[in-house]
Amino acid sequence: MTVRFSLVPCAAAVVIAMAATPCFAGGAELTANDTGGMISWSPAIASVYRHIAAEHCARFDKLAVITSVHRRYGDYVGFRCFFPRGYDPRRGMVAARRPIRTLY
Repeated sequence: MTVRFSLVPCAAAVVIAMAATPCFAGGAELTANDTGGMISWSPAIASVYRHIAAEHCARFDKLAVITSVHRRYGDYVGFRCFFPRGYDPRRGMVAARRPIRTLY
């Protein structure tokens, strides 16, 4: 009796397993929603925590503002997300048609 091995089910299982694993923003743990969040502090994110917050808020067409930075292991960088001035929720874009940018 010969057992045939198919790569398609194995490849599908690997893709599903990789999609189910949690993603971290450049090695930093991110806990957030559409109103803001926290990024766990480490020296590795010292130069990129503003970008991590901006990328997260951009998913919701919002701007990111860093509210607190505690530079110790176990502490967090806090940020909040808000709609820019002139945002029209019915149209889903800024009335002046300017690109979304970060404020930091």
